[in-house]
Amino acid sequence: MSKTYYTDQHEWIRVEGDEGTVGITSHATEQLGDVVFVEVPSVGKTVAKGGEAAVVESVKAASEVYSPVSGTVTAGNNDLADDPARVNADPEGEGWFFKLKLSNPAELDGLMTAEQYLDFAKDH
Repeated sequence: MSKTYYTDQHEWIRVEGDEGTVGITSHATEQLGDVVFVEVPSVGKTVAKGGEAAVVESVKAASEVYSPVSGTVTAGNNDLADDPARVNADPEGEGWFFKLKLSNPAELDGLMTAEQYLDFAKDH
């Protein structure tokens, strides 16, 4: 059974066991506009909670994607290099950025639930 958490930087993480899949929210893609480039982290990279993990560029801006929790990258969505529009088409599905093995699952406690994030996104 998986559970999805959200950050105030508009990333999401779907956790199953000790692995999480990370991407940006629909709200973030609406703010960015059409995504034209994505750089995902390489497998084996260690990321810290709140640290820069990926880059997304759109017709409007370039932004960093921060890791919601600490861990080691186990997969990057390299399909986004050829088709960055997947982020706009399915931001919380095929538009995921990377997967990581969580090094401190207790960090999930500081993230928002879907309901909390929806309330937060109304104002941001």
